[in-house]
Amino acid sequence: MSLNESPPLPEGLVAVVKKDCPTCELIIPVLIGLGKETQLTVFTQDDPDFPAGIDDRQFDEELAFSWHHNIETVPTLLAVEEGKEVSRTVGWSRSNWESLTKTPGLGRDLPDQRPGCGSLSVDPSISPDLELRFGGSSITARRVEFAALEDTHEALFDRGWTDGLPVVPPTEARVAAMLKGTTRSPEEVVASIPPDLAPCTVEKVAINAVMAGCRPEYLPVVLAGVAAVCTQTFNMHGLLATTMPHAPVLIVNGPIAEQIGMNSGNNVLGQGNRANSTIGRAVQLVIRNVGGGRPGEVDRAAFGSPGKVGFCFAERENDSPWPPISTMYGFPAGTNTVLAFPGEAPRNLVDQLSRDPDSLARTYAANLISIQHPKLILGFDAILAVAPDHSRVFRESGWSREQLAERINELTVRPGHELVRGAGNIPEGIPEGVEDSYLPKFRENGLHIVHCGGAAGLFSAIIGGWVNGEMGSDPVCVEITP
Repeated sequence: MSLNESPPLPEGLVAVVKKDCPTCELIIPVLIGLGKETQLTVFTQDDPDFPAGIDDRQFDEELAFSWHHNIETVPTLLAVEEGKEVSRTVGWSRSNWESLTKTPGLGRDLPDQRPGCGSLSVDPSISPDLELRFGGSSITARRVEFAALEDTHEALFDRGWTDGLPVVPPTEARVAAMLKGTTRSPEEVVASIPPDLAPCTVEKVAINAVMAGCRPEYLPVVLAGVAAVCTQTFNMHGLLATTMPHAPVLIVNGPIAEQIGMNSGNNVLGQGNRANSTIGRAVQLVIRNVGGGRPGEVDRAAFGSPGKVGFCFAERENDSPWPPISTMYGFPAGTNTVLAFPGEAPRNLVDQLSRDPDSLARTYAANLISIQHPKLILGFDAILAVAPDHSRVFRESGWSREQLAERINELTVRPGHELVRGAGNIPEGIPEGVEDSYLPKFRENGLHIVHCGGAAGLFSAIIGGWVNGEMGSDPVCVEITP
């Protein structure tokens, strides 16, 4: 019999027990009595001598019987006829055991019922290996064998598969467990990953998600993030090749953010939250390991930023004065989405005195003008991340997101003669010929106002964008699918 084949079921009654289970110990007299009166086989998971007094006792040392027959709780009692299970009961319940065995008066000295214990075959520390051993590995990726004396973590560094930080070794068991986080086929191609335009399957994304430290429930978000950044609109190849420091910034909306424990509050753009930290990192590892986007090669950033390791956060929707940012892209509120934005590192913005929306909008405008350069306009989008102590000003005044964006755009309009090259004795600027025009800092819909952050500080934050349009990258918002 191969490992993938189900062990046969003995005729009659079959009990599965383990010694390390008080309920299994409790029912020993019942099992001994049934063994004398009926055809009974007992499979024991953890001790070949348990329970004593049973003639037909088999040691399920490899847990093959338990795994193949879906034993989740011990004791489990099966009724088998002509090699097929006809009924089962779990734990101890006198009425259920009497009904299944057709034997009255079982365990009169025992309590009427007792719950069972978890089967060893579903122990989280064991079940992934059992899945691979008995279910057969569905992993198609190339296996890399390390020498016996090689340190796995150092070997991963040496082969260039990390971002400079240690990664989790992607064993078959870990990848198989990661794939359980999605209903999508492991062979499905998610995207062609730049710069090499290598086809990337769900399985390859799962491998990199393991390496990044993700949990399986994060995988749908990672898949959506990969799909978003690998669109022609987002232009990940250009974002890699630029000498500017930008990288994908991923903003998650919808119920999934809370379901997987993402952070949208205190320290939202910082460290400490596993989902935030690892989802963005997984997307970047896919770009590196599948697409070949490595620093010093295609990645030509002069400075770079910590965002190149991974930059992901959730919008704070529960007390936001505005609909989710995803609605800007046509998604109904409540839809699980990822917005990919080509951004640089965030910088703090302080205004502790403004108590009316217009004065706070003026503070925002004065700071936003400086993105990349005060004299460069229309070519750079931005994220304005507004924390609760600032957003309260707009809520109390009834300002919508659109109203705030419109006011900021009005306040950032400047005369062309201040922006052209040479104006203010600064060579940088826009070409001459627009001196008599009045020009805004941002293009239409170029300002993305997001609600997030902690409720203790009159701060907001700015994340400047990379070059937009055909020469650069435009934000992309996609729906997260299971």
